[in-house]
Amino acid sequence: MSSEHAENAGPENTAPEGAAPEGIGVDEVSAVDEGPETDKAAAAEVGSAADVWDVVVVGAGPAGASAAYAAAVAGRRVLLLEKSELPRYKTCGGGIIGPSRDSLPPGFELPLQDRVHAVTFSLDGRFARTRRSRKMLFGLINRPEFDAQLVEHAQKAGAELRTGATVSRVEQHGPAVPDRRTVAVVLADGETVLARSVVGADGSASRIGAHVGVKLGQVDLGLEAEIPVPPSVAEDWKGRVLIDWGPMPGSYGWVFPKGDTLTVGVISARGEGAATKRYMEDFVARLGLSGFEPTISSGHLTRCRTDDSPLSRGRVLVCGDAAGLLEPWTREGISYALRSGRLAGEWAVRVAEAGDAVDARRQALNYAFAIKAGLGVEMAVGRRMLALFERRPGLLHATITGLRPAWNAFADITRGSATLGGMVRSNGMARRALELLDRRMDTSSGVGPAGRGIGQRERSAPEGGGEDAAEAGGGDAGGSAEVSAVAEAPKASEAPKAPEVPEAS
Repeated sequence: MSSEHAENAGPENTAPEGAAPEGIGVDEVSAVDEGPETDKAAAAEVGSAADVWDVVVVGAGPAGASAAYAAAVAGRRVLLLEKSELPRYKTCGGGIIGPSRDSLPPGFELPLQDRVHAVTFSLDGRFARTRRSRKMLFGLINRPEFDAQLVEHAQKAGAELRTGATVSRVEQHGPAVPDRRTVAVVLADGETVLARSVVGADGSASRIGAHVGVKLGQVDLGLEAEIPVPPSVAEDWKGRVLIDWGPMPGSYGWVFPKGDTLTVGVISARGEGAATKRYMEDFVARLGLSGFEPTISSGHLTRCRTDDSPLSRGRVLVCGDAAGLLEPWTREGISYALRSGRLAGEWAVRVAEAGDAVDARRQALNYAFAIKAGLGVEMAVGRRMLALFERRPGLLHATITGLRPAWNAFADITRGSATLGGMVRSNGMARRALELLDRRMDTSSGVGPAGRGIGQRERSAPEGGGEDAAEAGGGDAGGSAEVSAVAEAPKASEAPKAPEVPEAS
């Protein structure tokens, strides 16, 4: 099955009932614990069947809003829980590529701040060259407006939103659960919300992901600053972004223009915090932006799953960052959030309808199959590209700036007319190059190159987020995993001023 077809594999396009799809083991999803029958008095205290939601979604980012929308348009009772008040800031470049645009609800109007027609590439500030396109490559948005608009579409479809709702844990057996078809979502204030199915979309430090047992193969640290600039500077950047291949293996920086503000950031493997901060300082300086004070300086940990990481447990599914679903090379996550969220919402409806644990497991396996056959294929290619980029950033820079077919491929991928996985399958030269890379570096286990940014103890997140969640700023509903001030992006005024990166046609 192609990735394009798999990503559209809703409940109508499933594997035969009663049989796990090929390549998916029965241990992909943990069975609901078969504890003793719940005490009737305790169940009565929790509430009647009328109080049970069909689907509860935890986290109102792009993944959660997409899941809530998909379940609501199917006519189900859906509750969307979000820790923060909306709109809220999220550390994110805000690039909307073709797959993101194609996954939006019908009638969704993108709140674009700019339309990108040119990309300047540089190699740690050197050898800058700009490639241009007559057609728009991708759009740029601010996350607060984008996320809020997605939530509005979910509400219009029938989902109910509750903000200020921090999720403490989920339970699938015990006194809070009236029967084996129900999941209890326990909030920090002690309230218990009941559902037939739960979707965890609560960010990269997810409590729901910890409950499911998501295993991590790659963790990166991103630093970002929102820098207001005068009209003359904004005009110079209008319609053009900068991508700088950085000094540490696998690192890169970006400048995304959004009207009178430039979103400037860098990303590298976690564990290189001091070097990442120095890269950010140098990057801001050589852009000539050191004289402008950022309105926001923030950090974020991105996490990629391993190939064998579970996507569900009992009646609980995970999607987006909570499942570790993002592109390993670029660390792009919005399109993965939108696509996996839609699939999670569709399959959560089927899980909610399941009459017993066996049927619920079957539907959860179908969800896992759809994710693995689509986004999983893309992630596998992305890991191989990251391994190549870590070893030979200069070769990648020379290829994309000097060879027209490589630039055309980049443009097609960002527009959504092609996928990286599809190109590798159809292009013999690209396929052979990656096969040669595979012989030199083992990426078949689904773990990021050299266990990028992650220790053995973190391959499976502990229930509740553990130490890693505390370092990242918590893992509650809608949590953004903001990193501590130790790794925050520098103030632009702290870096020495330097000329702008030159642009070449």
